[in-house]
Amino acid sequence: MTNPGLRASDTDRQQVIGALERHTAAGRLSLDEFGERVTRVLHASTHGELSALTADLPPDPAVATKADEVSRSHARQLAIAFALAALTLILLGVAFAVGR
Repeated sequence: MTNPGLRASDTDRQQVIGALERHTAAGRLSLDEFGERVTRVLHASTHGELSALTADLPPDPAVATKADEVSRSHARQLAIAFALAALTLILLGVAFAVGR
């Protein structure tokens, strides 16, 4: 989360609850701790308040995995665009060579 003073949205709160669910399933939080933190998430107004609720937990592997997937997707799109541009240049070169 970027600026801790920014107001949190419902989507931000749901993402934190999802992370808390995954940490609970991994055994890092008891059900009581999970319930307490979810209550605090639902009452949180800012990103800073949300960050405080996961500060003692390791980075969420689901978030890292999603970021890796997005990065690979962008790299794939860039490679395809480069290949199409190179193919276009080759075809134009051949067309100009034949046209002479």
